[in-house]
Amino acid sequence: MEKSQIWFGIGFLGLLLLSSAVTADDVVILTDENFEKQVGQDRGALVEFYAPWCGHCKKLAPEYEKLGGNFKKAKSVLIGKVDCDEHKSVCGKYGVSGYPTLQWFPQGSLEPKKYEGPRTAEALTEFVNTEAGTNVKLATIPSSVVVLTGENFNEIVLDETKDVLVEFYAPWCGHCKSLAPIYEKVASAYKLEGDVVIANLDADKHKDLAERYGISGFPTLKFFPKGNKAGEDYDGGRDVDDFVSFINEKCGTSRDGKGQLTSQAGIVASLDALVKEFVSASNEEKKAVVSRMEEEVEKLKDSSARYGKIYLKAAKSCLEKGSDYATKEMERLKRMLEKSIGPAKADEFNLKKNILSTFAA
Repeated sequence: MEKSQIWFGIGFLGLLLLSSAVTADDVVILTDENFEKQVGQDRGALVEFYAPWCGHCKKLAPEYEKLGGNFKKAKSVLIGKVDCDEHKSVCGKYGVSGYPTLQWFPQGSLEPKKYEGPRTAEALTEFVNTEAGTNVKLATIPSSVVVLTGENFNEIVLDETKDVLVEFYAPWCGHCKSLAPIYEKVASAYKLEGDVVIANLDADKHKDLAERYGISGFPTLKFFPKGNKAGEDYDGGRDVDDFVSFINEKCGTSRDGKGQLTSQAGIVASLDALVKEFVSASNEEKKAVVSRMEEEVEKLKDSSARYGKIYLKAAKSCLEKGSDYATKEMERLKRMLEKSIGPAKADEFNLKKNILSTFAA
């Protein structure tokens, strides 16, 4: 291969890496270095100047991400954001003195117009459409929050097979409106967990249920675990990560704020100990350890029983195909995860990969 072809390939790869690095979800990450390469070019740009510690910025984040999703296919519009703690130069250049500041940069111009309207995806979509001459409709995403009523409350919340987090809210409550997009993200993160329910109840409409649980302010959050259907108060923080930490601890789940399984998902402590014996044992000893694994798996319940079957299958495959089976299979699963696959399939592959990692350690 000629040098020019090699350099072209390297350059093209670099461009691909750069393009993937500057996009978080559907919002373009802008920096001191790339700002004027992205903004003021052949498309109009709405830019959020923010600080990571800013409460108002955190509140805006889910709405702004929704906006980015609305315009991701609009070639004439860029939705971007700048971390002003990290990129002080560009923020200073455009006179940013408070957070978040939203500015519209027309196509081909670096002279911005400040956005002063409501900070909702709906209002921002209308503003961008007006400025850019587009006609993008606000995407309606099905909610993952279970809506409770007088008819279904007992059936869902008091189900002994489910862990249920309930938000008691009122439609007129400002704090409830602020919590709504965060709560939706939490519900979306756990939508594949069959025994975890994220729900809400209009306590203004269903006053009898609110009175039953002593609700006197909004929003009030109560957790109804499998073993305590009297309910317990949720007194934690109200960011996505706060809810995720609480649910993972209480429900034995292992997800992050985006709903992805963490590296601890699927790990069963009792089987982990047996895997350590298995890895260091001779072939004959390995067979004895597998028998003990089978006995241990028989004792497991619910999701742990499902994970136990993956452990057993991995152990038997290692016996049959050799000690490097786990490493090779993990590599195969990593390649599969890099492809476009559905969330349920991604869960399946990540669980297998996590469990196989204990055999490859």
